This record gives sequence, C-alpha cells and structure tokens, in this order.
Amino acid sequence: MTTANPMLIPPGEALLDALRSNMLLLGELAVRYGVETQPERPASPPVISTSDEVRRLMGQEMAALAQEQLRVLLLDAKNRLVGQRVVYQGNISQVMVRIAEVLRPAIVEAVPHLIMVHNHPSGDPEPSVADIALTREIYKGAKLLGLDLLDHVVIGGEDFVSFKDRAIIPCQL
Repeated sequence: MTTANPMLIPPGEALLDALRSNMLLLGELAVRYGVETQPERPASPPVISTSDEVRRLMGQEMAALAQEQLRVLLLDAKNRLVGQRVVYQGNISQVMVRIAEVLRPAIVEAVPHLIMVHNHPSGDPEPSVADIALTREIYKGAKLLGLDLLDHVVIGGEDFVSFKDRAIIPCQL
C-alpha cells in the first residue's frame, strides 16, 4: 500500500484503499485464528416437502422470539434447503415488509423456490388480514420474477399455520 499524502487521494480511491487494507487484515486474522471464511454447505441439506418439516426446522427457535421476525428459506430446484435469511424483525405485534426485500435473497442466491416463515410472539399462529394480503402480493411478485413462493408458515407457540395447507395461496411443496 502506498503512503501517499491522504489529501491528494480522491475520496473514492481513499475509501477503496481503506477497504482493501481491511480485507487483507481480516483475511490474515481468519487464517491466524482458523475462522472459516466460506463455510461449506452440508453434504446432504434437508429437503423441505411439507409444512410440518418447516415447523420442525424453525418452530422451536422462532417460537421463543420476543419480537416478530420474518425469515425466508431458500430452496433449490429439488426443494433442498440452500439457506435461510432474516428479512425483517419487527416489534411485538408487527413487521413492516417490502416485497423486494423478501424476494432479494432468492435472487441473490439464484434459487427458484422460497418459503416465508414468521412468528407471532403472542403464541397465536392465526394469520392476520395484513399477513394474508402481504403474502398474496409477495406470491404475485415472485411469479413475475420466475420464483415460486411455496408456502408461508406462521409459528405461534407450539402451533403453526401453513398458507399452502389452507389454500390461502395456490402453491405446492
């Protein structure tokens, strides 16, 4: 790295220089302390084929949350779990969601299928009118982008509701 006068370096280049330095330092620290920088995906990721499998995968963890949280499960063409992303975290009773934010992880990861999962801290998994309207809009947006929203599972305490099982959205696992 050059030690040029910082006043003569254009702001964009100074920022890039600082980022490069930080990346090099982070890389060295990762090697020194044995931190995995590109974690491998499991050899045989779980296949999600029912709403009950979603509940088994996510239920216990999400039921314990004090605030509403919306996650997206990312699935490949054979419905194998590629990953999950927390898309939004709200307050005790609501999550403000943009359709683009829900669909973005599937686009970035280049997966064709996704499942939405969110919790109701109240313990009642019954979807609200807003939950239903939002899910239908996300379903339509996904279709426009060539993605399949396979289900939306709401977890509340020990119970759950599947939008697919209730035919709230016309999708199949």
